[in-house]
Amino acid sequence: MEKTFGTSSEFLFGDKIEWETVGEGVKRQIMGYDDKIMLVKVHFDEGGIGYKHEHYHSQVTYVESGEFEFSIGEETKTVKGGDSVYIPPHVLHGAICKKEGVLIDVFSPIREDFME
Repeated sequence: MEKTFGTSSEFLFGDKIEWETVGEGVKRQIMGYDDKIMLVKVHFDEGGIGYKHEHYHSQVTYVESGEFEFSIGEETKTVKGGDSVYIPPHVLHGAICKKEGVLIDVFSPIREDFME
């Protein structure tokens, strides 16, 4: 049987959503979702690492601030505030924060593993 997670509230206020620590120097807020799409805000301290991983979700990441060395597949590039990246399903990817910053991740479908 497929798990369902419902839908987030229509209005979500960042100062009311708790941060979840997900690694050394990395924390996230789930900013909205339904069963088809999810928006996640991720704060990195300088030197924070988003370890390489892959998943079946499509992902678009917008760099709100900071500077990151981003790897997607075999390619690595530096991205900074105002840039974005697209990560296809099942492609190995990760990021190293070079200057403290925030990434805004959009996933389709929802990242069920973030809800557990």
